[in-house]
Amino acid sequence: MTKIRTVIVDDEPLARDRIRSLLEAQADVEIVGECRDGDEAVEAVRKLTPDLVFLDVQIPERNGFEVIEALGTDLSPVIVFVTAYDQYALQAFEVHAVDYLLKPFDEERFQKALDRAREALRRPRGTEVSERLLSLLKDLKQPAAYLDRLVVKSAGRLFFLRTEEVDWIESAGNYVCLHVGPESHLLRETMNGVEERLDPARFVRIHRTAIVNIDRVKELQPLFHGEYQVVLRDGTQLTLSRGYRERLQEVIGREF
Repeated sequence: MTKIRTVIVDDEPLARDRIRSLLEAQADVEIVGECRDGDEAVEAVRKLTPDLVFLDVQIPERNGFEVIEALGTDLSPVIVFVTAYDQYALQAFEVHAVDYLLKPFDEERFQKALDRAREALRRPRGTEVSERLLSLLKDLKQPAAYLDRLVVKSAGRLFFLRTEEVDWIESAGNYVCLHVGPESHLLRETMNGVEERLDPARFVRIHRTAIVNIDRVKELQPLFHGEYQVVLRDGTQLTLSRGYRERLQEVIGREF
């Protein structure tokens, strides 16, 4: 039996152990290498020429995208991405990768990813896999567009939210809370990080802890010391800090 030569790339020892234990139960898989960072991954793939790579996204030295870019298409193993909360990664993987594993994953989900990898390996090499990688590399070199969709994980499920549906965003420690009508969703992201990825013509930072969808603002009510109360169409009341006032004035095209 020709075995599937496999490399595991993850900076977390427990994560590598988890993937290794699941792969060791597969009769047609041979683990030929394990890597802790992106530099090791590039070196291992070049040296070992594996058929399959389980590639974490958030790894030191080079992230998963940079590993692929460094390898180019001359070396084209089947890639199964492993990730936690990166919504950009999720969107890219759905289009370009054989599959992705969203941490934490169970044995059934892992088996599904492995079956997809087996199916990809049965097809002629150097065609579809290379095309996927070429397409991914092309996208990586494109200027980053503003988000039009957010992917949120909750209770083991993934929710796809269009950014235009979000009323406002609130800081919540290591997360942000997306307020969408009567619902709210936690996203593992910083306020600065999510602000950079949203269209500044639609979403405006009004406070250290709040970003609003300008289309949801009903009125501004003056408070004290240059601050304003921002009233949304659903009645939500937020505070516009003096330090963020100028940015809001730029968006609405009027001083106040």
